[in-house]
Amino acid sequence: MAPLHRTAVFLWSILLIASFVVAQRDPEHTVTYFSNLPARLFFFQDTTSIIYHDAMKGNVWVSDDEGRGWNQASGIPDGKAAMVIEHPFDNKYAFVLTKSTTHYRTDDRGKTWRSFEMPLQVAYVGMPLSFHSDPKKYGYILYQGTKCVPTGIFGSICYDETWYTKDAFSSDAELLLSETSRCQFAHSSKDFKHDAHQDLIYCVGFDSISSDGMHSLSSSRLFSSTDFFKTEQRVEDLGIGKNARGVVAFAIVSKFAVVAMRDLAAGNSGEMLLYVTVDTKLWAKGQFPHASSAKLRENSYTIVESTTHSLAVDVLLQEKSAIGTLFVSNSNGTFFIESLKDTNRNSMGYVDYENLYGVEGVGLANVVMNAKEVEAGREAKKLQSRITFDDGRTWSRLRPPSVDIEGKRIACNPSDNDCSLHLHSVTDSHNFGLVFSSPAPGFVMGVGSIGEHLLPYEECDTFLSTDAGVTWAMVRQDAHQYEFGDSGSILVAIDNEHSTDEVRYSTDLGKTWDKYNIGVSLRSRVLTTIPDSTSQKFILLGQVSKRDQKANDGPVAVVFLDFAKTRSRQCGDSDFEDWHARSSSHECLMGHKQIYRRRKPDANCYVGKKFIDPIAQYEDCPCTDEDYECDYNFVLQGKECVAAGPEPIPAGVCSSEDAKQTYMGSSGYRRIPGNTCDREKGKKKDALVEKPCSNAQPQEGEIIHQISEFPAVVQQYTYFKNSRTILVRLSDHTIWQSSNEGYIWQQVLPGERFVAFYMHAYSHDRAYLVTESTKYYYTTDTGKNWFPLDAPLPPNGFGLAVLHFHPGQSDYLLWSGQRDCVAFGRTCHVEAFYTIDNGRKWYEIDTYVRNCAWARDSELRVDPNQILCESYQNKAGNQRFFQNDNPLELIGGTDFYNKRTKLFNHVVGFAKFSEFLIVAEYQAEKHSLDLQVSLDGRTFATGLFPPTMRLEQHAYTILESSTKSVFLHVTVSEPPDPWWGNILKSNSNGTYFGVSADYVNRNANGYVDFEKMIGLDGIALINVIGNPHTAPLSGIKEIQTRITHNDGGTWKPLSPPMKDSHGNTYSCSKTSCALHVHGFTERFDTRATYSTPSVPGLLMAVGNVGEKLAPYTESDTFLSRDGGFTWEEVHKDAHLWEFGDSGSVLVMANDEEPTDHVMFSIDEGLNWREYRFADEKVRVKSIVTVPEDTSRRFILFGFYPRSPDGAVAIHLDFSALTRRQCVLDMKDPAHDDFELWSPSEGRSEACLFGRKTLYHRRRRDANCVVGDQEKQAEKITEHCQCTAVDFECEFNHRRDAEGNCVLEPGTTPLPNDDSCRGDDEFWYERTAYRKVPISTCEGGKRLDQGPAHRCPGLKGHGFFFWLFILAIPSGIAALVGYWFYHNSGLARGTIRLPGPDSNRRYRTDSGTLATLASVPWFLIGLVGIGWEWVSSRFDSASTRFRSRSGYRHVPADEDAQILRFEDEE
Repeated sequence: MAPLHRTAVFLWSILLIASFVVAQRDPEHTVTYFSNLPARLFFFQDTTSIIYHDAMKGNVWVSDDEGRGWNQASGIPDGKAAMVIEHPFDNKYAFVLTKSTTHYRTDDRGKTWRSFEMPLQVAYVGMPLSFHSDPKKYGYILYQGTKCVPTGIFGSICYDETWYTKDAFSSDAELLLSETSRCQFAHSSKDFKHDAHQDLIYCVGFDSISSDGMHSLSSSRLFSSTDFFKTEQRVEDLGIGKNARGVVAFAIVSKFAVVAMRDLAAGNSGEMLLYVTVDTKLWAKGQFPHASSAKLRENSYTIVESTTHSLAVDVLLQEKSAIGTLFVSNSNGTFFIESLKDTNRNSMGYVDYENLYGVEGVGLANVVMNAKEVEAGREAKKLQSRITFDDGRTWSRLRPPSVDIEGKRIACNPSDNDCSLHLHSVTDSHNFGLVFSSPAPGFVMGVGSIGEHLLPYEECDTFLSTDAGVTWAMVRQDAHQYEFGDSGSILVAIDNEHSTDEVRYSTDLGKTWDKYNIGVSLRSRVLTTIPDSTSQKFILLGQVSKRDQKANDGPVAVVFLDFAKTRSRQCGDSDFEDWHARSSSHECLMGHKQIYRRRKPDANCYVGKKFIDPIAQYEDCPCTDEDYECDYNFVLQGKECVAAGPEPIPAGVCSSEDAKQTYMGSSGYRRIPGNTCDREKGKKKDALVEKPCSNAQPQEGEIIHQISEFPAVVQQYTYFKNSRTILVRLSDHTIWQSSNEGYIWQQVLPGERFVAFYMHAYSHDRAYLVTESTKYYYTTDTGKNWFPLDAPLPPNGFGLAVLHFHPGQSDYLLWSGQRDCVAFGRTCHVEAFYTIDNGRKWYEIDTYVRNCAWARDSELRVDPNQILCESYQNKAGNQRFFQNDNPLELIGGTDFYNKRTKLFNHVVGFAKFSEFLIVAEYQAEKHSLDLQVSLDGRTFATGLFPPTMRLEQHAYTILESSTKSVFLHVTVSEPPDPWWGNILKSNSNGTYFGVSADYVNRNANGYVDFEKMIGLDGIALINVIGNPHTAPLSGIKEIQTRITHNDGGTWKPLSPPMKDSHGNTYSCSKTSCALHVHGFTERFDTRATYSTPSVPGLLMAVGNVGEKLAPYTESDTFLSRDGGFTWEEVHKDAHLWEFGDSGSVLVMANDEEPTDHVMFSIDEGLNWREYRFADEKVRVKSIVTVPEDTSRRFILFGFYPRSPDGAVAIHLDFSALTRRQCVLDMKDPAHDDFELWSPSEGRSEACLFGRKTLYHRRRRDANCVVGDQEKQAEKITEHCQCTAVDFECEFNHRRDAEGNCVLEPGTTPLPNDDSCRGDDEFWYERTAYRKVPISTCEGGKRLDQGPAHRCPGLKGHGFFFWLFILAIPSGIAALVGYWFYHNSGLARGTIRLPGPDSNRRYRTDSGTLATLASVPWFLIGLVGIGWEWVSSRFDSASTRFRSRSGYRHVPADEDAQILRFEDEE
């Protein structure tokens, strides 16, 4: 090139650079000062207008230029603004609510404000307004207010009402519904898409009117209406009918409507239930895995940010340490799976979990790495961050950058798991809005550290990811607040650890940073921009220190930052590139890829598309297995969807004439709703398949069966509770599973050899398959998936339980394995281990042990981390050969056995029953046993027995403890004599034992002929030896049956029926003739029972009428419908039986010989029909159905006589006998299918257990299906006067021949108990009787009370003493409370439900507890009022309350002092 040309080019370049410098100037800023930080700071959507609410001064400020200039809202008086709420669906409207009935509205984004009047003050809830999402109905708004009605000089009753307007309060509002806690439009979320009526409204309210402003929780319902409750008011039954009571909250989350409801079933301890709908029509209960540890409790679960694919719920599992577990649902929000354990929460319920904005399936969460130590109180939380790219199915660590901001290598190896990036999250947020992401696609920032766990905020640095969390770079040293602008083309950050007058900004995605001085030194509090991050203007809020404040300037500085002039060129199309969201390993989610156009990192230009959200492009992927889920009527079994039963098909598709006919039915799969995968290019798993008509649901009235053969003998089988899935273990060490009640079977994990399986005792969808090695498998979803883990040792071969379970924590397990036991190892012994994470990590408990268990039981409420171990004193040698010279000590170890205490020097064993911990202590000097009883696992009392009943060298069997007493069988006759013993019954705390029945039969295995009736406490059957004097000589026991209807107080023979099943009279007609039935000791299947939990009063048994029990093969089958008072013979010969569908189907199979048919009855034994299931006869060994006896499907287990080494399972389905659902109508009980039955029907005694009780059960002649509908609780009509049947013999007493309680010869009665408790006016001398603990009789003839003596002390004082002691001080306290309450301006009258959208107005259903706790609640009430005032002062934007527990009064047992307890309350 010529020199002249080169000079011209050089000059032109200088001019270009100069013009570029002129064009790209520094940012601009303005500063405005305020008195207080804002309670709310928000932009009107897609506008430059912003609202600043100073809650401390009650003022509102408005800016219409993104914060450059500010003006106080015109039209709103000073100090009146208590709350500001923007309209979420119309960006022109906002509302200022005050503490009076005058409120203000703007319809021009804050430029002008006009007042409107409401009849009530606003309710103090987080969101008192609810809006309609249809832009055409912008004026449809619901308003929640509080109404107070004076009730005298000092008080008032307050409750909430909901009002509505259709024109945004331009005209007077109208009353919607009174006594509500939350109302919301069904159309109030753009994601909740359905075709319901446009005016559908849901309200949580009460179905009763209260006279005092308080309601029982059982009266809280979910109501709905489509005409603003003018003429229509429906009660949403949530798919469970009249039991949809106890509704606590309603919310719409993403595409789901969710109802939180307290489970009010009898015996429930406060669990919450979630009901979900996606279409407003069908509601379904949210099913959570391992329910014992995932129990939803009020204040202990959080519905976190959810996607349109699934609902996410975090459940608090570690109450002491705010540690939870995250669950995610299927597409309709009904079935949840465990997604992430040990999630970090705070005390307010906020969870470290956030989905990345705009990028489907990607989310960040924090977990507690040292959950065990935190729960034990030994360490503070150490947090680690996790990321998911597939909607929570899997989680991985955040891989850190390899270099820091200066380019130096980090201190650890990024490939190591303990070298990860960890970020501060929601629970430690330092800014408004989202923590990590923004609408700028793929850009993620966070403050964190690199290492094993997260460091404190002040020790952290600032990191950036531009690919949605796949890779990270350190972009600033120290912790900074950050914000994205101009669709991610500009990043702004400010030091968040110190006061500063500089901000940093980057236009090249954090590669380089420029600084800008804002002219004021402040401590940053908020850095934000318009919500869609498309603007180049930002707002910085900070606090100015006193030394830096200027005269007349407030302590809060609002800095408006404008970066528009830092770049002169707007980006063109060539400056953009396609960016594929998500990692390469998870490109496809819900059947498509997600692609955004965004600016290239090195393009020096601004995007400039203000208020235009980035639009994702979608590219459908070929369908894969992940795009399908199980179709209706199919369930997941392993990795396959199998039929839950015969498939429903349209009428006429299959005809019964053609046995080979087929139909086109479901493959078992369907595409997940909303999934867009391309079926033509991928798998077509939902294509219809041809099936034989035998697979279809039969016509009404038909019965079907399915026969499956197994290659070996069945050794173990169990259903998952509340499930249709059953496991079977065979003698060839294989395990088989059926998820449809035996219709189809699949082998579980072929190739493995299993020695046992265990169902989790408390978490009913968990099970464990134990192999011969250290490997075991577990499921948390009733066998849908099995996962392998390793135990510390192989399972023990000592016949001891391998696994023990914790009643409150599903992941807490104990494992008993064996060491050095190959052949006859010289040091073969058992070692015990525990885990708190379901076996991921094990910790040794003790060596040379026999039995270790958690001390806590479902009703034994002791230290949850205490472990009890039977541990040998000398830990050497082969444990198999240990004798009595090596004592078995009982060790109690708290803090997971780290703090050990020897409880007893020598024990035979221990057992936990109900609320009792019972230990058999061996007394070496006396060669006898002492029974030690505890209610707290630490302090024990010796059980006192009649002198004739010392446990010298005798075995004992603890029978049951469900009626506040312990039943104990003590063996008094043993070989060479026949086995039998006496049944002893304790007082209510297990310390005094008296004889209940003599000569009770037992067998060599320790099993006893004793069985309580299920569902009716206090009724039990036993078999006794009728010839105790001749049996030792003859070796033959003559068995007779006895029954008790007062919990062992008295025992009587069974009344025989007058005629047999053929109508003939029995040959035995003497008064000594009775019905005798075969008991527990003779059963092949020890789980078979006389009674069923689903039908109160119904029993079946095999026996005979005579003077003694006949052999089993000479017996017949009997039934009772009234709790054993009367009996009828239903069939000749001995039969196995099973109850189905709450007694609507009874099934029997011959138990004397092989058979090819079953007998069934649909009227509880009045009529029997035969169903033939096979051409070849089968020896049936057991009949099985679901444990709740609520199904019409049964399984017969047995074998063909030709093949006794195999097994056969016959699935019987009676579901099509009738399809009519039973109707229960509480308002018209005379015309429904149920009856109210009382155990006293047909008897002279009108009362049982001191009360008249009615039970709902299906009428005998009602041919209908009960199914899974909720049962009505028992109804106590009245408490009866006490009679002789309400009493049993006191300690050292027994009944004589006339039935009277008399003192045992040579014994002395217990001393009198002269202590007075509570409001006792008298104490009474002991008698020969004590009241049966289960009886609730009142008054009448009190056989347990001797002469009365007046109690000393306070009861002797008169009226004036009580006036001065109680009335006057209480009156002063009440006046003080009233003055404080009213003069603080806080008289709002109700205790609020936790959370922003609901309030509490419930009282306990126990008047006694409420009265006992009245004074403590009065004190707490004052504290609560003060806290509410503080909250309204400092957090008025969103008031959040947590309910606190009241004082508890636990009445002491009559003999509690013997247990040496001290009240720890």
